[in-house]
Amino acid sequence: MRLAITRDLSPAIARCQLTHLARQPIDLGRARAEHAAYEECLLALGCQVQRLPAGEEMPDSVFVEDCALVLDEVAVLTRPGAASRRAEVTAVEEALRPYRPTLRIGAPATLDGGDVLRVGKTLFVGLSTRTTAPAVQELERLVAPFGYSVAAAEVRGCLHLKSAATEVARGILLVNPEWTGEWVRGFERVEVDPAEPYAANALLVGETVIFPCAFPRTRDRLERRGIATRLVDVSELAKAEGAVTCCSLVFDA
Repeated sequence: MRLAITRDLSPAIARCQLTHLARQPIDLGRARAEHAAYEECLLALGCQVQRLPAGEEMPDSVFVEDCALVLDEVAVLTRPGAASRRAEVTAVEEALRPYRPTLRIGAPATLDGGDVLRVGKTLFVGLSTRTTAPAVQELERLVAPFGYSVAAAEVRGCLHLKSAATEVARGILLVNPEWTGEWVRGFERVEVDPAEPYAANALLVGETVIFPCAFPRTRDRLERRGIATRLVDVSELAKAEGAVTCCSLVFDA
């Protein structure tokens, strides 16, 4: 069974953390409709969706990816870089317990799940404003017994590593070359259209990529490479610096 854990939107989302974007009004009703359509897309791709209740006073809690890294053998609970987000982890931990043993990133390290890109048995960790170098060492200590290697990855100009690079097919990355470093050169790559710098965030579910409809030029590049896409509108969620990977934890239960 492929499971997707999601979380309902907080009515406080207008107070979300922002790093690279200016604050804009967020239409809560429209954002909830986008989120529901995103969940329908997950269902259509064969996922069973488990939606957690909203964190009423947790503005960013819809972005469950930042709270945990779910591997085949274990789930690693993060310590988000924004102190206001650390309370979000509790509900995600409870949701994961039936499916995985859990480990935890400890202080003083901070790690957002959006900064971790898994490619095979390698975990690339972006050193961002939310994720620190001690987190790389801590994560390596936790996952090495399960055969994973961990590598620090340069990221610049964006919130998370997965804003700059995601896997869109086995061993193929979708990248914004302006926001990534030399580490991506070892991979087959599709580069985003230069007019669509935010288009590198894509969610691979099975053999299909869930992709924002806001980036048609980059979608054409994916389709020309034979990568199937399923479009969703996440324009309101994007105002909170959210994207398609942020809103779910997808794994084989």
